[in-house]
Amino acid sequence: MSALSDPSRHEELLVSPMYLAGSNGAGDAGFAPVAHWPHHYLDDGPCQLLVTSPDQRIRIGWFGDDFELWRITAAEKAVAAPRWTATFNHVTPAEIVAGLTTALARDYAGSDPYENNGRFLADPSSYWADAVQPLLDAGWRRGAAKYGTVELTAPDGLAGVDIDTLRGGRDAEAVMLWAGPRGWGTRAEAVFTARTPSHLIAATAAVMASSTPVVRERHMIHREMEPLVTLTPVGPAVDARGSRSPTPLDVRRTAVTEAVHRAARAPRTAADLRVMAAQSRTTSSAQKRSSTLAPTAAARPTATSSAPRHSR
Repeated sequence: MSALSDPSRHEELLVSPMYLAGSNGAGDAGFAPVAHWPHHYLDDGPCQLLVTSPDQRIRIGWFGDDFELWRITAAEKAVAAPRWTATFNHVTPAEIVAGLTTALARDYAGSDPYENNGRFLADPSSYWADAVQPLLDAGWRRGAAKYGTVELTAPDGLAGVDIDTLRGGRDAEAVMLWAGPRGWGTRAEAVFTARTPSHLIAATAAVMASSTPVVRERHMIHREMEPLVTLTPVGPAVDARGSRSPTPLDVRRTAVTEAVHRAARAPRTAADLRVMAAQSRTTSSAQKRSSTLAPTAAARPTATSSAPRHSR
Protein backbone atom coordinates (compact mmCIF):
# COMPACT_ATOMS: atom_id res chain seq x y z
CA MET A 1 0.00 0.00 0.00
CA SER A 2 1.43 3.39 -0.98
CA ALA A 3 1.77 6.16 1.56
CA LEU A 4 -0.77 8.27 -0.29
CA SER A 5 -3.42 5.52 -0.24
CA ASP A 6 -2.86 4.65 3.43
CA PRO A 7 -6.16 5.46 5.20
CA SER A 8 -4.31 6.14 8.45
CA ARG A 9 -2.93 9.31 6.82
CA HIS A 10 -6.32 10.91 7.43
CA GLU A 11 -6.74 9.68 10.99
CA GLU A 12 -7.75 12.58 13.21
CA LEU A 13 -5.52 13.24 16.18
CA LEU A 14 -5.47 15.62 19.11
CA VAL A 15 -2.10 17.37 19.05
CA SER A 16 -0.47 18.87 22.13
CA PRO A 17 1.17 21.29 22.70
CA MET A 18 -0.89 23.22 20.23
CA TYR A 19 1.94 25.55 19.20
CA LEU A 20 3.77 22.57 17.67
CA ALA A 21 0.75 21.33 15.69
CA GLY A 22 1.63 23.30 12.55
CA SER A 23 -0.88 24.42 9.96
CA ASN A 24 -3.85 22.26 9.01
CA GLY A 25 -3.81 23.67 5.49
CA ALA A 26 -6.75 25.98 6.17
CA GLY A 27 -7.13 29.49 7.53
CA ASP A 28 -10.70 29.01 8.71
CA ALA A 29 -9.89 29.17 12.43
CA GLY A 30 -8.06 32.48 12.01
CA PHE A 31 -10.85 34.03 9.95
CA ALA A 32 -13.73 32.68 12.06
CA PRO A 33 -13.84 35.63 14.53
CA VAL A 34 -14.23 38.07 11.61
CA ALA A 35 -16.36 35.91 9.31
CA HIS A 36 -19.01 38.67 9.28
CA TRP A 37 -16.57 41.27 7.92
CA PRO A 38 -16.27 42.04 4.18
CA HIS A 39 -14.28 39.46 2.18
CA HIS A 40 -12.32 40.46 -0.92
CA TYR A 41 -11.07 37.69 -3.24
CA LEU A 42 -8.10 38.85 -5.29
CA ASP A 43 -7.16 37.42 -8.70
CA ASP A 44 -3.81 39.19 -9.05
CA GLY A 45 -0.88 39.46 -6.70
CA PRO A 46 0.29 37.29 -3.82
CA CYS A 47 -2.58 38.21 -1.48
CA GLN A 48 -5.42 35.82 -2.29
CA LEU A 49 -7.96 36.82 0.33
CA LEU A 50 -8.36 40.13 2.16
CA VAL A 51 -10.80 40.45 5.03
CA THR A 52 -11.34 44.00 6.29
CA SER A 53 -13.27 45.70 9.03
CA PRO A 54 -16.35 47.46 7.61
CA ASP A 55 -14.47 50.78 7.59
CA GLN A 56 -11.27 49.09 6.29
CA ARG A 57 -9.09 50.34 9.13
CA ILE A 58 -8.21 46.72 9.99
CA ARG A 59 -6.97 44.44 7.21
CA ILE A 60 -6.29 40.72 7.39
CA GLY A 61 -4.50 39.34 4.34
CA TRP A 62 -4.01 35.67 3.41
CA PHE A 63 -0.97 34.98 1.21
CA GLY A 64 -1.48 31.34 0.27
CA ASP A 65 1.90 30.72 -1.40
CA ASP A 66 4.23 32.83 0.73
CA PHE A 67 6.43 32.20 3.75
CA GLU A 68 4.47 34.93 5.56
CA LEU A 69 1.03 33.38 5.22
CA TRP A 70 -0.82 36.07 7.20
CA ARG A 71 -0.34 39.83 7.25
CA ILE A 72 -2.54 41.84 9.60
CA THR A 73 -2.50 45.63 9.88
CA ALA A 74 -4.41 48.46 11.50
CA ALA A 75 -4.50 52.16 10.57
CA GLU A 76 -6.16 55.35 11.76
CA LYS A 77 -7.99 55.65 8.44
CA ALA A 78 -8.74 53.34 5.54
CA VAL A 79 -6.25 55.15 3.29
CA ALA A 80 -3.58 55.77 5.94
CA ALA A 81 -0.33 53.88 6.34
CA PRO A 82 -0.53 50.99 8.82
CA ARG A 83 0.12 51.95 12.41
CA TRP A 84 1.33 48.41 13.15
CA THR A 85 1.76 45.08 11.38
CA ALA A 86 1.63 41.46 12.53
CA THR A 87 2.77 38.56 10.34
CA PHE A 88 2.40 34.80 10.83
CA ASN A 89 4.36 32.30 8.79
CA HIS A 90 3.09 29.20 7.00
CA VAL A 91 3.81 26.85 9.93
CA THR A 92 1.87 28.85 12.53
CA PRO A 93 -1.39 27.15 13.59
CA ALA A 94 -4.40 29.22 12.53
CA GLU A 95 -5.70 28.80 16.07
CA ILE A 96 -2.89 31.11 17.24
CA VAL A 97 -3.85 33.68 14.60
CA ALA A 98 -7.39 33.47 15.98
CA GLY A 99 -6.12 34.82 19.30
CA LEU A 100 -5.29 38.08 17.52
CA THR A 101 -8.33 38.23 15.23
CA THR A 102 -10.67 37.56 18.18
CA ALA A 103 -9.18 40.50 20.07
CA LEU A 104 -9.40 42.70 16.96
CA ALA A 105 -13.07 41.85 16.42
CA ARG A 106 -13.78 42.73 20.05
CA ASP A 107 -11.84 45.99 19.86
CA TYR A 108 -13.53 47.01 16.62
CA ALA A 109 -16.99 46.31 18.01
CA GLY A 110 -16.27 48.79 20.80
CA SER A 111 -14.86 51.51 18.56
CA ASP A 112 -16.37 54.48 16.75
CA PRO A 113 -14.96 55.01 13.24
CA TYR A 114 -16.16 58.62 13.24
CA GLU A 115 -14.12 59.32 16.37
CA ASN A 116 -11.12 57.45 14.90
CA ASN A 117 -10.72 55.52 18.13
CA GLY A 118 -10.47 51.89 19.12
CA ARG A 119 -8.15 49.92 21.41
CA PHE A 120 -6.56 48.35 18.35
CA LEU A 121 -4.89 51.76 17.81
CA ALA A 122 -3.68 52.18 21.41
CA ASP A 123 -0.05 52.90 22.18
CA PRO A 124 1.88 49.88 23.43
CA SER A 125 2.85 49.65 27.08
CA SER A 126 6.32 50.89 27.99
CA TYR A 127 6.81 47.73 30.05
CA TRP A 128 7.67 44.68 27.94
CA ALA A 129 6.03 42.17 30.30
CA ASP A 130 2.53 43.51 29.57
CA ALA A 131 2.71 42.02 26.07
CA VAL A 132 3.68 38.53 27.26
CA GLN A 133 2.12 38.26 30.72
CA PRO A 134 0.15 35.09 29.79
CA LEU A 135 3.48 33.36 29.07
CA LEU A 136 4.99 34.47 32.36
CA ASP A 137 1.88 33.24 34.16
CA ALA A 138 2.28 29.88 32.41
CA GLY A 139 5.82 29.46 33.73
CA TRP A 140 7.85 30.53 30.70
CA ARG A 141 11.37 31.33 31.88
CA ARG A 142 13.47 34.38 31.17
CA GLY A 143 16.84 33.52 29.71
CA ALA A 144 20.13 35.29 29.13
CA ALA A 145 19.91 37.94 26.45
CA LYS A 146 21.91 40.79 24.98
CA TYR A 147 21.43 44.39 26.02
CA GLY A 148 18.10 45.72 24.78
CA THR A 149 16.49 42.31 24.35
CA VAL A 150 14.48 39.90 26.48
CA GLU A 151 14.03 36.20 25.78
CA LEU A 152 11.47 33.86 27.31
CA THR A 153 11.36 30.11 26.78
CA ALA A 154 8.55 27.62 27.34
CA PRO A 155 9.10 24.94 30.01
CA ASP A 156 9.64 22.31 27.29
CA GLY A 157 12.23 24.49 25.57
CA LEU A 158 10.37 24.15 22.26
CA ALA A 159 8.83 27.63 22.07
CA GLY A 160 9.81 31.13 23.04
CA VAL A 161 9.53 34.86 22.55
CA ASP A 162 12.20 37.40 21.60
CA ILE A 163 11.53 41.02 22.59
CA ASP A 164 13.41 44.10 21.41
CA THR A 165 13.01 46.51 24.32
CA LEU A 166 14.79 49.35 22.51
CA ARG A 167 12.18 49.46 19.71
CA GLY A 168 14.42 50.81 16.96
CA GLY A 169 11.58 52.49 15.04
CA ARG A 170 7.83 52.43 14.53
CA ASP A 171 8.11 49.73 11.86
CA ALA A 172 10.87 47.72 13.54
CA GLU A 173 10.16 44.13 14.53
CA ALA A 174 9.71 44.33 18.29
CA VAL A 175 8.25 40.97 19.37
CA MET A 176 8.61 37.53 17.81
CA LEU A 177 6.80 34.46 19.12
CA TRP A 178 8.27 31.19 17.87
CA ALA A 179 7.70 27.46 18.28
CA GLY A 180 9.48 24.38 16.97
CA PRO A 181 13.01 23.59 15.76
CA ARG A 182 14.56 25.86 13.17
CA GLY A 183 13.59 24.85 9.66
CA TRP A 184 11.31 25.65 6.73
CA GLY A 185 8.62 23.18 7.74
CA THR A 186 9.08 23.07 11.49
CA ARG A 187 9.31 26.55 12.99
CA ALA A 188 6.23 28.70 13.55
CA GLU A 189 6.85 32.45 13.78
CA ALA A 190 4.62 35.40 14.65
CA VAL A 191 6.18 38.86 14.39
CA PHE A 192 4.75 42.17 15.68
CA THR A 193 6.08 45.64 14.87
CA ALA A 194 6.93 48.19 17.53
CA ARG A 195 3.60 50.06 17.72
CA THR A 196 1.41 46.96 18.10
CA PRO A 197 -0.83 47.40 21.19
CA SER A 198 0.43 45.23 24.03
CA HIS A 199 -2.98 43.69 24.73
CA LEU A 200 -3.14 42.32 21.17
CA ILE A 201 0.22 40.58 21.52
CA ALA A 202 -0.92 39.29 24.90
CA ALA A 203 -4.10 37.87 23.34
CA THR A 204 -1.97 35.96 20.84
CA ALA A 205 0.44 34.82 23.55
CA ALA A 206 -2.47 33.58 25.68
CA VAL A 207 -3.38 31.06 22.99
CA MET A 208 0.21 29.84 22.85
CA ALA A 209 0.16 29.39 26.62
CA SER A 210 -3.06 27.37 26.48
CA SER A 211 -2.89 23.63 27.12
CA THR A 212 -5.87 22.95 24.85
CA PRO A 213 -4.94 20.49 22.06
CA VAL A 214 -6.02 20.95 18.45
CA VAL A 215 -7.25 18.47 15.85
CA ARG A 216 -5.02 17.52 12.93
CA GLU A 217 -4.98 14.68 10.43
CA ARG A 218 -1.91 12.47 10.73
CA HIS A 219 -0.41 13.52 7.38
CA MET A 220 -0.42 17.15 8.53
CA ILE A 221 2.15 16.44 11.26
CA HIS A 222 5.70 17.06 10.06
CA ARG A 223 7.79 13.94 10.58
CA GLU A 224 10.38 15.88 12.60
CA MET A 225 7.64 17.07 14.94
CA GLU A 226 6.13 13.68 15.76
CA PRO A 227 8.63 12.87 18.56
CA LEU A 228 8.02 16.31 20.11
CA VAL A 229 4.24 16.25 20.44
CA THR A 230 1.61 14.13 22.14
CA LEU A 231 -0.78 12.54 19.63
CA THR A 232 -4.11 11.19 20.86
CA PRO A 233 -6.45 9.48 18.36
CA VAL A 234 -9.90 11.01 18.08
CA GLY A 235 -11.95 7.80 18.17
CA PRO A 236 -15.69 7.05 18.18
CA ALA A 237 -17.51 6.66 21.46
CA VAL A 238 -17.57 3.18 22.97
CA ASP A 239 -21.32 3.25 23.49
CA ALA A 240 -23.16 5.66 21.25
CA ARG A 241 -26.45 4.94 23.06
CA GLY A 242 -25.20 6.24 26.37
CA SER A 243 -25.24 9.82 27.49
CA ARG A 244 -21.86 11.45 26.88
CA SER A 245 -20.20 14.72 26.03
CA PRO A 246 -19.51 15.26 22.31
CA THR A 247 -15.99 14.44 21.14
CA PRO A 248 -14.03 16.81 18.86
CA LEU A 249 -14.91 14.47 15.99
CA ASP A 250 -18.63 14.79 16.84
CA VAL A 251 -18.29 18.56 16.83
CA ARG A 252 -16.51 18.55 13.47
CA ARG A 253 -19.12 16.25 11.89
CA THR A 254 -21.96 18.43 13.16
CA ALA A 255 -20.20 21.56 11.92
CA VAL A 256 -19.74 20.07 8.44
CA THR A 257 -23.41 19.07 8.24
CA GLU A 258 -24.54 22.53 9.30
CA ALA A 259 -22.09 24.16 6.91
CA VAL A 260 -23.51 22.18 3.98
CA HIS A 261 -27.00 23.41 4.80
CA ARG A 262 -25.81 27.01 5.17
CA ALA A 263 -23.83 26.92 1.96
CA ALA A 264 -26.84 25.59 0.07
CA ARG A 265 -28.86 28.58 1.24
CA ALA A 266 -26.52 31.54 1.10
CA PRO A 267 -22.73 31.25 1.45
CA ARG A 268 -21.51 34.03 3.70
CA THR A 269 -18.63 32.74 5.78
CA ALA A 270 -15.22 31.30 4.96
CA ALA A 271 -16.44 27.89 6.13
CA ASP A 272 -19.48 28.09 3.83
CA LEU A 273 -17.25 28.93 0.89
CA ARG A 274 -14.96 26.03 1.74
CA VAL A 275 -17.91 23.60 1.64
CA MET A 276 -19.11 24.93 -1.70
CA ALA A 277 -15.60 24.64 -3.11
CA ALA A 278 -15.55 20.96 -2.16
CA GLN A 279 -18.91 20.45 -3.84
CA SER A 280 -17.92 22.26 -7.02
CA ARG A 281 -14.54 20.77 -7.97
CA THR A 282 -15.52 20.58 -11.64
CA THR A 283 -16.03 24.32 -12.01
CA SER A 284 -13.33 26.50 -13.54
CA SER A 285 -10.61 28.05 -11.41
CA ALA A 286 -11.90 31.51 -12.21
CA GLN A 287 -15.34 30.60 -10.90
CA LYS A 288 -13.80 29.16 -7.75
CA ARG A 289 -11.90 32.35 -7.03
CA SER A 290 -14.92 34.55 -7.58
CA SER A 291 -17.55 32.53 -5.76
CA THR A 292 -16.11 29.66 -3.77
CA LEU A 293 -12.52 30.36 -2.79
CA ALA A 294 -11.81 29.78 0.86
CA PRO A 295 -8.55 30.23 2.78
CA THR A 296 -8.01 26.47 2.43
CA ALA A 297 -7.44 26.76 -1.29
CA ALA A 298 -3.78 27.75 -1.17
CA ALA A 299 -2.52 26.72 2.21
CA ARG A 300 0.50 24.80 0.91
CA PRO A 301 3.14 26.15 -1.49
CA THR A 302 2.91 24.62 -4.96
CA ALA A 303 5.73 23.58 -7.29
CA THR A 304 5.39 26.90 -9.09
CA SER A 305 5.63 28.99 -5.93
CA SER A 306 8.48 31.39 -5.41
CA ALA A 307 11.64 30.08 -3.75
CA PRO A 308 11.13 29.50 -0.02
CA ARG A 309 12.47 32.02 2.41
CA HIS A 310 14.71 30.62 5.11
CA SER A 311 13.37 30.66 8.64
CA ARG A 312 15.06 32.93 11.10
